[in-house]
Amino acid sequence: MIMRWLLSFLVLAIAAVARAASFTGNRLLVVLEEQAEREKYSVFLEDLAARGFHTTVDSPKGDKVALFKHDERTYDHVLVLPAKSKGLGPALTANNLLEFVKKDGNVLIALSSEQTTPTAIQSLLLELEISIPNTKGATVVDHFNYDSTSAAEKHDVLLLPYPTTLRPGVKNYFSGEGYIAVPRAVGQVLGNDSPMLSPILRAPATAYSYDSKDEAEAVEDPFAVGQQLSLVSAMQGHNSARLTVLGSAELLQNMWFAEKAKLGDKAVTTANRDFAAKLSAWAFKESGVLKVGKVVHYQDDGASKKLNASTPESNPTIYRVKSDVHYQVEISEWVNDRLEPFVPEANDQIQLEFSMLSPFHRLNLSPISQTANSTIFGVAFKTPDQHGIFNFRVNYRRPFVTNIDEKRQVTVRHFAHDEWPRSWQISGAWVWIGGIWVTVAGWLAFIAVWLYSAPAEKSVKKTQ
Repeated sequence: MIMRWLLSFLVLAIAAVARAASFTGNRLLVVLEEQAEREKYSVFLEDLAARGFHTTVDSPKGDKVALFKHDERTYDHVLVLPAKSKGLGPALTANNLLEFVKKDGNVLIALSSEQTTPTAIQSLLLELEISIPNTKGATVVDHFNYDSTSAAEKHDVLLLPYPTTLRPGVKNYFSGEGYIAVPRAVGQVLGNDSPMLSPILRAPATAYSYDSKDEAEAVEDPFAVGQQLSLVSAMQGHNSARLTVLGSAELLQNMWFAEKAKLGDKAVTTANRDFAAKLSAWAFKESGVLKVGKVVHYQDDGASKKLNASTPESNPTIYRVKSDVHYQVEISEWVNDRLEPFVPEANDQIQLEFSMLSPFHRLNLSPISQTANSTIFGVAFKTPDQHGIFNFRVNYRRPFVTNIDEKRQVTVRHFAHDEWPRSWQISGAWVWIGGIWVTVAGWLAFIAVWLYSAPAEKSVKKTQ
């Protein structure tokens, strides 16, 4: 009995240790060409291991590197660090990385202006409408926001305020205090036509992309300038898989974690470690993951129903036109290692569409109540005066949170024959009902008079 108890305790302890904070799994492949550089990222890798990730550090051309086995993912996440060679080997081609994302894998790519960006990475980013300079040595410089201690001459180590706001209505998972050091970053330009792309950290208005091999004093045709440049970019696919591009791999190195820097005459301490933790948490789905729980819709018959109540009237497949309907959905948010109630931003709304080919109703869902790990949203409305096949659909797509597309199909029918109100219940019909009975009474009176009225007798004249 004691041995069984000890064995159960050991299994639970191993499960607790093996549990990752990520919603989708803990298998992480770290692609690092030179193992000697592993020490530069040791603190960041130790932080990932402390959060429950099983990290495998391997060379891109290693024999054991494979993203798929038997057409299934061998890893849940991939971290690609800069490489000196132009190729990443047969296992990490652009097509394989794109297929990895299509199969719900998450990728974090770290670039460096001092290293040549591999061809596979360039092709992958172009496929996703993320443009980067083609030349080695192209870096982002800023003559106003730089570390005067380490970049007094080149101004290529940017000191930027910790991003506190992205844009109104967008949930921010990257806020903090202090300054972030972004050394020798590769700037990215995001395509305007893709709603899946979002900048996480933009360059200041005074920054521009500069080729360090160019000896000219002035840059006549820069790659991009100001806030056209994104230093950290995010792509979230329709399947909610995430690909993150970090323009400066040095941002993840130990030397920039809590490093003393100087912005003008102001001494600051870099908050790179905290930013790297929040960035990797989002990239590997430790944050910003939404989960739909129970969905209930029912016709209002005067009795109140709760979301957790299982009644025969819940979720019917047929409704009648002009019926009062209630809809409720349970939404949770994955935060670090547990589900919590989801709270949208103040300027954001979750909406319900009641649609056939196009929405007949588009209504804002309001929070009704909260449980320990979810928020219950609901709305009441009247079905339209139109029969057919309709859908209850919640299609919620916002930057930095996983997509919700919850659809339930129902039939809306006409009134049945015995569901129409009786004619005497309609006050406007009393005139017509009265006219009918007056006509009937007049006809009966006419018949009675005609039947009981004898014709006059005619005299017959006799003739000889």
